[in-house]
Amino acid sequence: MPGLMATREEYAKSQPLKGARIAGSLHMTIQTAVLIETLKALGADVRWASCNIFSTQDHAAAAIAAGGTPVFAYKGETLEEYWDYCHKIFEWSDGGTPNMILDDGGDATLLIHLGARAEKDLSLVDNPTNDEERVLFAQIKERVKSQPGWYSKVPTKSGCPLDSLRFG
Repeated sequence: MPGLMATREEYAKSQPLKGARIAGSLHMTIQTAVLIETLKALGADVRWASCNIFSTQDHAAAAIAAGGTPVFAYKGETLEEYWDYCHKIFEWSDGGTPNMILDDGGDATLLIHLGARAEKDLSLVDNPTNDEERVLFAQIKERVKSQPGWYSKVPTKSGCPLDSLRFG
C-alpha cells in the first residue's frame, strides 16, 4: 500500500494511464480499493468486479462505487450474478471496450476468449460438467445470440489476440 500511495504522489500530475480503460477482476477488498483509486488517480478509466463470490468486502465496494467507479460485487453473490458482473466490466457506456484486463484468477480473460471461440462454434459451450460451467455456458450462449460479435471485439482492442491463447 505504501508503494501505491508513493506512485500516486509521484505520477498523478503526469497522468501516465490517461486513455487506459481497465476491466478489473480482483478480490474487492480495501487493498484493491486503494489500487483502483491509484489507477484512477493516474488517469485510467476503470470498471471492476470481484474475482471471488465470497471475498468482497462490501464496505470497500461501496466506497469505490460512491467515488464514481462502476463496481459489480457483493459478498455472497450467486454464480449467475458473478458471471453477469464479469460481463459488465467489459461494457463501457460509450460502447467501447477495455484496452487492459487486470485479472486475478483468469475468469474475466477466460470469459472473453471462450466467448469469442463460441461465436465461431457454439457447440463449445454445449456440455457443462458442473454448476459453474452450466451458468457460464448459458450466459455465453445468450450473449452470442443476443449480441453477435460482442466477445471477439474485446481481445482485438485489449492487445491480446485470440490466436495467442490455446484452450484444451
